[in-house]
Amino acid sequence: MADTSPTSAASVAAAAAAAQPRPPRSLLDHPVSLLGAAALLLFLLLLPPVLQTLGEDFYVGMASRVLVFALAATSLNLILGYGGMVSFGHAAFVGMGAYAAGIAMNAGVMSAWVTWPLAFAVGGVLALVVGAISLRTQGVYFIMITLAFAQMLYYLMVSLKAFGGDDGLPLPGRAQLGWGTDLTNDTQFYYAVLAVCACVAVALHRLVNARFGHTLQAIRENEPRMLALGFAVYRFKLLAFALAGALAGLAGALLANQGSFVSPSLMQWSQSGMLMIMVILGGVGRLFGGLAGAVVFLVAEEVLSTHTIHWQFGLGLVLLAVVLRAPNGLLSMIRERGGRASTAGQPQGAKAPLGGSEPRERGGKDTTL
Repeated sequence: MADTSPTSAASVAAAAAAAQPRPPRSLLDHPVSLLGAAALLLFLLLLPPVLQTLGEDFYVGMASRVLVFALAATSLNLILGYGGMVSFGHAAFVGMGAYAAGIAMNAGVMSAWVTWPLAFAVGGVLALVVGAISLRTQGVYFIMITLAFAQMLYYLMVSLKAFGGDDGLPLPGRAQLGWGTDLTNDTQFYYAVLAVCACVAVALHRLVNARFGHTLQAIRENEPRMLALGFAVYRFKLLAFALAGALAGLAGALLANQGSFVSPSLMQWSQSGMLMIMVILGGVGRLFGGLAGAVVFLVAEEVLSTHTIHWQFGLGLVLLAVVLRAPNGLLSMIRERGGRASTAGQPQGAKAPLGGSEPRERGGKDTTL
């Protein structure tokens, strides 16, 4: 006979509740479904063996590239989506992080435990300097100053012939993690990148739902009011800008390791535009927006480039369709469908419960993940 005791019923209810996103305490909270996150992680863990079974080993390397660009796009999303800072120079931090790792490795420092934190630190310090100047402006002036800094750094690395100049800087190989791992193996490198991205995702989720993240989002919505309330707006924005630059530098180190090559082209303004397109495609101000955008962008590039050299035209049509159909990004479409499904059985005119899956609007902007 089935167990229908109150204890077992309570256990089932508790398990079902745990699988649902935590009800947001405020409009500034960004809950994530533990079940969905676990499913995504499981999919990413099983991807390499599945591809190898199908004889598609090449796509393991492509999956690593997608994760690296997802990390770079997520770092931009921190300041663009949560802080409202539109930076057209974010690729400079990716490139300088790549050069920091590449120069150290050419000097004989092959440990990932040294070169990757070094790239993180270089990106963060550089972003701190650039942000200290750029954040004294707003609007289009901020965009142009970040773009100017990126182009200055680009031409600086082009002019430094000791580091390859315009020809780029080859690396002696991939970094070493130790513990019997071999990052020259594409599968092991993929899992190393996945571990880094997973740690960053958990940290950023905690950050944006903490007091710092709430303050940053409030500054994005109404900066003059936050100033009037006594918040150190400049310091909050500068800290977020520096953290985003540090994560971009880490992504640059991973990108340099994957290709065993660093080029000044990583720092061109078009690369910053590409990262911004990824964020817009996936969803501005959404934790997994960078990942979704990187998947769509790079997969579309791979598919379209096999048919035509004008693949950018097709990608532009994809971006146009996403902007028209889902102005808040592809992830907003998933959330909208979930919201319609959850309210399908409610009586007409009934309101969605507080903290439910119904998208919340604040100033015309969807604030859910």
